[in-house]
Amino acid sequence: MNKPLILVVEDDSPVRNLITTTLKTNDYRYLVAVNGEMAVLEASSHNPDIVLLDLGLPDMDGIQVITKIRSWSNLPIIVISARSEDSDKIEALDAGADDYLTKPFSVEELLARIRVTQRRLTFMTNETTSTGSSFVNGKLKVDYAGGCAYLNGLELHLTPIEYKLLCLLSRNTGKVLTHTFITQNIWGRSWENDVASLRVFMATLRKKLEPDADSPQYIQTHIGVGYRMMRIE
Repeated sequence: MNKPLILVVEDDSPVRNLITTTLKTNDYRYLVAVNGEMAVLEASSHNPDIVLLDLGLPDMDGIQVITKIRSWSNLPIIVISARSEDSDKIEALDAGADDYLTKPFSVEELLARIRVTQRRLTFMTNETTSTGSSFVNGKLKVDYAGGCAYLNGLELHLTPIEYKLLCLLSRNTGKVLTHTFITQNIWGRSWENDVASLRVFMATLRKKLEPDADSPQYIQTHIGVGYRMMRIE
């Protein structure tokens, strides 16, 4: 497996040097950006496989960087930030980030997050090339090969995690998927913070799927257990 090209977006020199030294020591290829404008330019010019993104940038907030990149790319974004409040994590994940690592962090955890993301990239590539089928359930259609979904014939604008959740649920229609099963399949692990993130993503996905939030048609919650995609006749 080839090492991915990683874009490091960090304006703090000591932290940036720690990250790039870690990547270099482990034979990863990397690019560096010290502000948001440079990050967007590097991402669009070099199409990296993974972005490591600090939120506190000098010219714009990292959330804006996520939004700009998400307007044209689904490449994985791992946020690395000193902001540790749940609201900050939720905002970043809701904007389209795939993972969130809080400073200070260990290099071992950083490398583990990168490996998980890399495995997920490989899995998604294999899934896309191995199936050309689509899923239809009521007015919902998921085009696995095309990497997109439609409701009432209109394309749904989903974040990468929302789309992965929809694919996982649709491929297991009628089955109750536990929190642990879902987080392991989406993030490659099952930590307490991942379950909290899962609830956020499920809420945003439902807003896009369910015309009536009080009478869900597609996704059923099993409190304390998980979620199920219901079959619509």
